[in-house]
Amino acid sequence: MNSKSNKDSALKCFAFFLISQPLVYLVQDIINHSNLFMTYYRFWFIWTICCLPMGYIGYYMKKDKWWGYLILFPMILFDATSYSAYLFKFMFSYPKYLLIVLFCISTMIFYPLYIFRDKKIRITGVLISSILIICITIYDIVNPPVYNTQILSSNEEHFFDNTYNVYLTDNKYGEVKIIYMDSIENYMIEANFKREGKTDLVIESPDGKKEEYKVSIKRDTYKVEKNK
Repeated sequence: MNSKSNKDSALKCFAFFLISQPLVYLVQDIINHSNLFMTYYRFWFIWTICCLPMGYIGYYMKKDKWWGYLILFPMILFDATSYSAYLFKFMFSYPKYLLIVLFCISTMIFYPLYIFRDKKIRITGVLISSILIICITIYDIVNPPVYNTQILSSNEEHFFDNTYNVYLTDNKYGEVKIIYMDSIENYMIEANFKREGKTDLVIESPDGKKEEYKVSIKRDTYKVEKNK
């Protein structure tokens, strides 16, 4: 927005993204041998090249016309999808991701207020962003994140079948149940985890004998260890 021309805007966007993403991770790969650069190279290459036309077109938002908001709107949608994704992660892993959730909300409101001077465009932009934020928030609250997985199978070490009872000692972390899977012809414990944390899994036999396991839950992984 502070560029002197379309070309100046395009080159600045290109150079900034080139430094902030591909070059940073290329240096990291060289130092740490992490292979991040090669893993994401094609994705970053496409976005880096796209910075040229996007920066060139984005300069026209300075004209302060109604169609300038149409140039901005894809960025608002990108922020909205990011907000939805990180709100899900925040709800599952509270208080992690709080800052990026607040960042997405603030930029959706801040961009139209900062970029445009026309009062009608600014009000329209803030209104659209507010509606998106409200709708996404309601949707994510009504449809909270659930991590569905199978955590244990019946075997000699920990036998169970559909006559056994299974539960988590703290049900705020989710629910578990015993299911029979035809594909492997065996009983499994299926879990629907609702938040990150640690709790105990209890497997109780029909005669009341209990086996307890420590369960560590994260957004897309878990760890189960038998209590000693």
